[in-house]
Amino acid sequence: MHGRITGLAYAICYPIIAAVGVPANVAAIVILSRGKCGLSRCVTHYLVAMAVSDLPVTIAGVILNRINGLFLPVSFLYMTPLCRLRAVLLFAARDSSVWLTVAFTFDRFVAICCQKLKTKYCTRKCAAAVIATVSVLFCLKNIPWYFAYEPSYITDGVPWYCNLIPNYYTSLAWIAFDLIDTMLSSFIAFCLILLLNALTVRHIVVSGRVRRRLRGHSNGESHHDPEMENRKKSIILLFAVTGSFILLWTMYLIVFLYVQIANQYTSSGPNDPLYIAQEVAFLLQLLSCCTNTCIYAATQRKFREELKNGVKYPLKLIVKLFTP
Repeated sequence: MHGRITGLAYAICYPIIAAVGVPANVAAIVILSRGKCGLSRCVTHYLVAMAVSDLPVTIAGVILNRINGLFLPVSFLYMTPLCRLRAVLLFAARDSSVWLTVAFTFDRFVAICCQKLKTKYCTRKCAAAVIATVSVLFCLKNIPWYFAYEPSYITDGVPWYCNLIPNYYTSLAWIAFDLIDTMLSSFIAFCLILLLNALTVRHIVVSGRVRRRLRGHSNGESHHDPEMENRKKSIILLFAVTGSFILLWTMYLIVFLYVQIANQYTSSGPNDPLYIAQEVAFLLQLLSCCTNTCIYAATQRKFREELKNGVKYPLKLIVKLFTP
């Protein structure tokens, strides 16, 4: 019974994530690339790169994997070579998305807390170099996934579906690869984002007190502080993006830690609480790839204006087309 309810929930949730995630990420890429949202080029580079990496996660993870598996369990996409390629694409895009979030968090940490380093590090060229390095490294890092799978069966010489090779959980090399993959994609990234945010908050609190004291001593009264206002906008965007990541990845991290501590790597079936927890964690993980556009719209006035103009433009064309 629980398995049927869970399956029905996934059959509803994943199409919604795909219907929202793909156009949302495309809209974010187009709008942010125009550079009219009032954000620095450095920040814009990171946000565009995050949307670009989130898009293939949505396509590969939600559409080609989950939705295709729910509604088209037999299709050419389940030929073993394509199945392997989908796995490599999904994991490479997922890791890039996660570590670009870490890179963005570090960039904002430097911009807010390290004024001497800010002029050298928080630049468009440096952001482009970091983005390229992260993308290339995690594409290379996930190539072994192609060789981690074997066909479930072969029909008329055609290999179908993907099963992990028998020695994946016994070979020291594959055990090390699996541990490094999980640690990099969740635990280490999660901890770094928490640490950087904590240090950023601490610096903001301390510097805010100092600025208020200095302005109070110099003027004797309260005045509008434009620098603090600009910082607030950057801080709100940072905490909204990273807070969403932390919230939606917490379940995945909890399941990972439980599996490692309890040494329980497999579940008994759809009614097993571990299976349900793993599926919910994966669902939330995929959901995190379509939330950033909503965050930009909620926190950035100019982004909302550009989004409204983008929606109105095709409507205006249709009206002109049918207006005599």
